[in-house]
Amino acid sequence: MHPAPSVIIFTTFSGLGFGLLFWLGLGVITPTGLSAFIWFAIAYVFAVGGLLASTFHLGHPERALKAFSQWKTSWLSREGIAAIATLIIMAIYGAGLVFAATPIAILGWIGALGALATVFTTSMIYTQLKTVPRWHHWSTPMLFLGLSLGGGALLAGQVKLTITLLTCAGGLQVFVWITGGARFEQSGSDMQTATGLGNIGKVRSFAPPHTGSNYLMREFIYVVGRKHAQKLQVIALVFGFVAPIILLLIPFNHIFAGLAVLFHIGGVLTLRWLFFAQAEHVVGLYYGMR
Repeated sequence: MHPAPSVIIFTTFSGLGFGLLFWLGLGVITPTGLSAFIWFAIAYVFAVGGLLASTFHLGHPERALKAFSQWKTSWLSREGIAAIATLIIMAIYGAGLVFAATPIAILGWIGALGALATVFTTSMIYTQLKTVPRWHHWSTPMLFLGLSLGGGALLAGQVKLTITLLTCAGGLQVFVWITGGARFEQSGSDMQTATGLGNIGKVRSFAPPHTGSNYLMREFIYVVGRKHAQKLQVIALVFGFVAPIILLLIPFNHIFAGLAVLFHIGGVLTLRWLFFAQAEHVVGLYYGMR
């Protein structure tokens, strides 16, 4: 799949923002006054900024509001509804902390569940696609949630939670890399099933369907070299998980904490690039990709 910058930014920063909102809603930290305003501002900049970035991948961003009407069948629509509801609830909860120094616990818990629901619905946009076997697996929503909660805990300054969650998420990411490459073969999709001609024998491509580039080739076919991918996996693993954990194990220092956040964001951006670049869509079968 084409690793569009807009969706990479969206899945990275919205996950971090809603992860921080989750921990704020649970009351892991309960800042008040100006401090509360700063914490919620950080969460909203990440969450809303990520959501806005996603609209740049739409052919007609001005029609984005129409997505909310398809909640019965579309995970994208459910994501939009969950995000808006969560942001409104958490805005009310945050206002109580900023202006009255009063945490309305029930609103915080509902907002925390809404933040989890938003990240889950985001992950299901990709998990539901049977045409992308690498994504069509239980590990996709688990990894989205793990990175969101771990990144949110990191932003919230929760050292023990961060180390535990990032260790689990890092282990899951390695598992995804090891097993993800075989899912296309395991799905049973090949030229025979793609054309529906398997009943008459082995099918092979005689000529490409198009003489030039088209939308399908631009959006659904992307080739990344094995060695290049392996180098990026090491970078993502070190930046996203190992470096932040090591920095957090050092006696607390604001500079180290800031570096841990920057390393983690850089690692997750790399992870998201690989998430899209390594995903093979079955449409590639028509173009001789396998």
